[in-house]
Amino acid sequence: MSGGPTLPQVRRIVTEIPGPKSRVLLERRAKAVSAGLGTTMPIFVSAAGGGVILDVDGNSIIDMGAGIAVVSVGNSADHVVKNVQEQVAAFTHTCFMVAPYEGYVEVCESLNELTPGDHAKKSALFNSGAEALENAVKIARAYTKRDAIVVFEHGYHGRTNLTMAMTAKSMPYKHSFGPFASEVYRMPMAYPYRWIGSSDNCAEEALNEVLQKIEKEIGAENVAAIIIEPIQGEGGFIVPPKGFLPGLAAFAKEHGIVFVADEVQTGFARTGDMFACEDEQVIPDLITTAKGIAGGLPLSGVTGRAEIMDSVHVGGLGGTFGGSPIACAAAIGAIKTIQEENLIGKARRIGEIMLPALTEMKRKYPVIGDVRGRGAMIAIELVLPGTKDPNPAAVSAITKFCQQEGVLVLSAGTYGNVLRFLPPLVMPEDLLLEALEIIEKALASLA
Repeated sequence: MSGGPTLPQVRRIVTEIPGPKSRVLLERRAKAVSAGLGTTMPIFVSAAGGGVILDVDGNSIIDMGAGIAVVSVGNSADHVVKNVQEQVAAFTHTCFMVAPYEGYVEVCESLNELTPGDHAKKSALFNSGAEALENAVKIARAYTKRDAIVVFEHGYHGRTNLTMAMTAKSMPYKHSFGPFASEVYRMPMAYPYRWIGSSDNCAEEALNEVLQKIEKEIGAENVAAIIIEPIQGEGGFIVPPKGFLPGLAAFAKEHGIVFVADEVQTGFARTGDMFACEDEQVIPDLITTAKGIAGGLPLSGVTGRAEIMDSVHVGGLGGTFGGSPIACAAAIGAIKTIQEENLIGKARRIGEIMLPALTEMKRKYPVIGDVRGRGAMIAIELVLPGTKDPNPAAVSAITKFCQQEGVLVLSAGTYGNVLRFLPPLVMPEDLLLEALEIIEKALASLA
């Protein structure tokens, strides 16, 4: 098994959470680290692999977050570790724009091959998802000679100034940090659970509303790019209904707009396809990737139609650390792991286990308003029973219950009322089932 074979794949609680050693480190953290950084799980990690995190007190915790979908191949996956060790011993940095190296080219070749569409493609590498999104905007504007960028309600694209403008949620991502970049326009999202009309008509009604707003409020001829997450991540794992994404892509093509799929969280097997837009055979003009690309090392990419990627003047793209040789070595190892261990199939299997189990919990616990997701990207939206009113207090209570029982879970959602589950794709099934048992106990405890 890749991703930490030496760590026993068991949940084991030997101290309260946080334990004494973690509490000491939390005190040091409070004195040394900016209070602007939050903490989900109040522990400090000593090792991680497969489906568990080991803390400094010896607690073995089931990891249902994978570092926010980053360590899909597991922490310390064999191919990733081997490649990184060899690369560190050879050289750590030259800057690809100064003295290039093969690893960068190999990652770009893989991205060009793996992303949807059989057209000629090229790629460029950066450090983070936000950097990838910023560069996608730059490339789209250079290619179209237009300014306007269309994004969507509940969308999340990053924490830099431009990507904060593109991100929907104010607290904690945008509050007090403005003013933001201009020429960013937000459109309604096809959100079936909260659509004002019938959820059955959500795709058609939302698409019509979006296209009319673009035509009337911006002018399609002024739009450089339409940017959307095929499944929205931070916004609450919102899965648009069938037809919405293909409709947007068709409109973009008709009007010479660059259609950008933000696959930072959904990419690299997470949803049961290598990329989530493959579910409806949507072929984006540009696709942004990060998170799961490199087994835990910072790397991101923009991949797209060669003529679009080549429209930028020489020197217009880059960055000192972008496409680090170490991160590229890790990415080559992560991609090899995904392919050798059929992690696309494993992501689908995780969905086959989780969706029915959570749907059955929804029948028993009216605090669950909606169950949604694909593959190993699953969420439940919590509401005040008998209503659709958001219930963030229930999310907080369940998160704390799970933590004390040794299960790490993450929250999300514009209204703070979504529990999202992103287990490593290499997690043993018995651990996944045990995590679901703990989650159900947490739901029962609310009553």
